[in-house]
Amino acid sequence: MLRVTETENGKVRGIEAADPRITAFKGIPFAAPPVGKNRWRAPQPAENWEGIRDCFRFAPISVQDTPGLGTDIYCKEWHVDPEIEMSEDCLYLNVWTPAKKKDEKLPVVIWFFGGALQWGYPSEMEFDGERVARRGVVVVSVNYRLAALGFMTHPQIIKEQPDFPANFGNLDQQYGIQWVHRNIANFGGDPENVTIAGQSAGGGSVLSQIAYEGNKGLFSKAIIQSGIVKSIDGNWGLSKPCSLADAAKKGEDFFELLGVKTLEEARELDAMYIREKYAEYSGNDFTPMGMLKRFMTVQDDTFCKGDPYDAIVSGKALPVAIMAGNTADEFPEISANCNGANALEWAIKNLALKRKEIGVDLPTYYYRFDTDIPGEDNPGTFHSCELWFFFETLAKCWRPYVGRHYDLARQMCNYWSNFVKTGDPNGNDADGTPMPVWKPYAKGCASDMVFGKNGAESVVRERDTDEIENLLNA
Repeated sequence: MLRVTETENGKVRGIEAADPRITAFKGIPFAAPPVGKNRWRAPQPAENWEGIRDCFRFAPISVQDTPGLGTDIYCKEWHVDPEIEMSEDCLYLNVWTPAKKKDEKLPVVIWFFGGALQWGYPSEMEFDGERVARRGVVVVSVNYRLAALGFMTHPQIIKEQPDFPANFGNLDQQYGIQWVHRNIANFGGDPENVTIAGQSAGGGSVLSQIAYEGNKGLFSKAIIQSGIVKSIDGNWGLSKPCSLADAAKKGEDFFELLGVKTLEEARELDAMYIREKYAEYSGNDFTPMGMLKRFMTVQDDTFCKGDPYDAIVSGKALPVAIMAGNTADEFPEISANCNGANALEWAIKNLALKRKEIGVDLPTYYYRFDTDIPGEDNPGTFHSCELWFFFETLAKCWRPYVGRHYDLARQMCNYWSNFVKTGDPNGNDADGTPMPVWKPYAKGCASDMVFGKNGAESVVRERDTDEIENLLNA
């Protein structure tokens, strides 16, 4: 097995996963620590090291509210460890590889976690890459800066570094993509066959990376899970960035709350103090509109030149094959403003149709996750619940999943991995029988893949493509 390999900064040693045919490399530095003068700055090159670096444990998570202290569904679901290590020194990534030697040229997927760009971390237990790696895929998960340390900007920051004045968390993601392109061949991966993937804000980040021209040639496929959120009238969407001027004004307000006048003073503050003051600044308002008061992606006209959704549907983004979908019960407050349509479903299907109209000859595969989720809380298909299934990590969850849930998870992980390999999710199940055919969503072929109580099922929706388009004028 490929337990020791090289990176551009030095050699690394991985550890056998639960399945010893898989090697896990955890906590590989891909950029310099974003501390001191590197705080609120685009990521910088990592330093070299001597000898072999043991990469056996996940690195500290980004500075954020302490996980596991709340009573919300996610604290019970996977944010279960309030003692998890946290540090501003957080720019590390993880690799799961089934390769026995370097020259295997296996397909690669890069994963970005969700959490509204405020919370989350690659070491969440549902993100274990082992089951995907068992299907012949190299899995990479990339950490990135969050909240005030990842997305705040200020007039002094803009003046100091006009090339990249904001979006430091997004830039961390992009730096991770570049690292993969340069280094993944040493882990048995193929830098010419890369997919980027993410869920929720991680999916929104995938949208942003597709729209960034600096990523040209670095990936050819994208998976966006519950990350394309846009109202039909276009007035609200998690993908819609704040203007640089508005973001700078928020930065000035935050500096005042921090009690500093200069960027130099702000860079000398303790990161945990900044975290506590940011909690005060944000007011702990977790409603969709309340979230927009937080520091998130900014239209800086360098990394982000506008709404990435608009860039994709107008042909101004990178041409990539897309797999995208949503759970049946998420974001009802947004869907209420969409003439009764699920806002995420409409946004994805509209994107698929618009791409075809402008001549993008690449598929968009749509799924809807609509199975029963067991547990005394009767949660429905809540936002993020499909993660256990796509990563096939159900056995780590507290919920009393049974055989049919595991069968569904196996199918979903198969489709996901097949798409990473070839851009086409179709193929055989583990027993060699063909899985239900998943067709791209297109005009005249309103094809949904429904992951439901009876497993994967290909469905032609009663609401056809004409009706999806008509919602624009309803």
